[in-house]
Amino acid sequence: MNEVLERTQLAENVVRLTVKAPVIASKRRAGQFVILRTNADKSERIPLTIADADPQKGTITLVFQVVGKSTAQLAGLKVGDAISDLVGPLGKPTHVEKFGHVVGVGGGIGIAPLHPVIQAMKAAGNRVTSILGARTKKLIIMEDELRRASDRVVIVTDDGSYGEQGFVTNALEKVMGQEHIDLVVAIGPAIMMKMVSKVTKSANIKTMVSLNTIMVDGTGMCGSCRVSVGGVTHFVCVDGPEFDGHKVDFDGMMKRQNVYLPQEKLSYDLYKSHSSKTKCTCK
Repeated sequence: MNEVLERTQLAENVVRLTVKAPVIASKRRAGQFVILRTNADKSERIPLTIADADPQKGTITLVFQVVGKSTAQLAGLKVGDAISDLVGPLGKPTHVEKFGHVVGVGGGIGIAPLHPVIQAMKAAGNRVTSILGARTKKLIIMEDELRRASDRVVIVTDDGSYGEQGFVTNALEKVMGQEHIDLVVAIGPAIMMKMVSKVTKSANIKTMVSLNTIMVDGTGMCGSCRVSVGGVTHFVCVDGPEFDGHKVDFDGMMKRQNVYLPQEKLSYDLYKSHSSKTKCTCK
C-alpha cells in the first residue's frame, strides 16, 4: 500500500509522484489534500494537495517542491518504495458549478493544486482560462495538463524567458480588460494570492483562494492552521482549504507561516549535512 509507481522530476526541486492509494483515489474530489509521513519513525506530517487521481488504476498524483527536510525525504523515494503513512482525502472539496467564465491563476508550485480545480470547472461546463506564472521558464510545470483542461492558457514569467514578461496579476488585468470573468481561482504563494485578490476586489469579481498553512493533525484539533477570514477564525484543514480571497487576512497568515522558519532551516541544513556524509564514495 502507498507504493510509489512513478517518479518524475518536473523542474528544479519539483517532483511528481504517482502513488498507489485506491481508497483515496476513489473518494477524492477537486481541492482536497492528503497528509503523509515518508517514514513513520523519523518524518513529520506534511499536507499535499492531490494534483490528480485515477480511480480505475487506484492512484493519486502528488506534486511538491523540495523546501525542507520532509520534502527532501519524500523526493528521495524511488519507484517501488512506499510512503509510510498517507491519510485522506482531507478538507472541503472545491465548490463547483457552472459559473460561466472561470479564470484559474497558478503561481509556481501552485499550478499543481490548480490543475484538479480547473479540470472540475471545465467538466461542469465552464469556459476556462488558465494563467500560469513562475520566475523563469524552467519553473513552469504541468503546462500540457493545464492546456488539456483549459480553453485558453496564458503563461507569464518574471524574466520574460517564456510567454509574456510580467506577473500573473498583469496577465489577469489584461484578461479582465478583454472579457467578462465570473470567477477567479488563485493558488500559489500567499503574496501572489493577496495581490490577485486585491486586483479582483476592485472589479468586484468573486475570487477563491486555496491556503497552504502550517498543519499538524489535519482534523481541526491542533489549531496550527488557523486563519482569519472576514474577522472570523477558521481552521484551514477542516473549513478549507479554499476561502473567499477578498476576506482572508493574508498578512496575519504570512506571519504565522514564518514562525518556524529558523527551526526548519536548521533541520534541513542538518539533514543535508548528514546525507552528504553518509553517501557512499566507493568505486
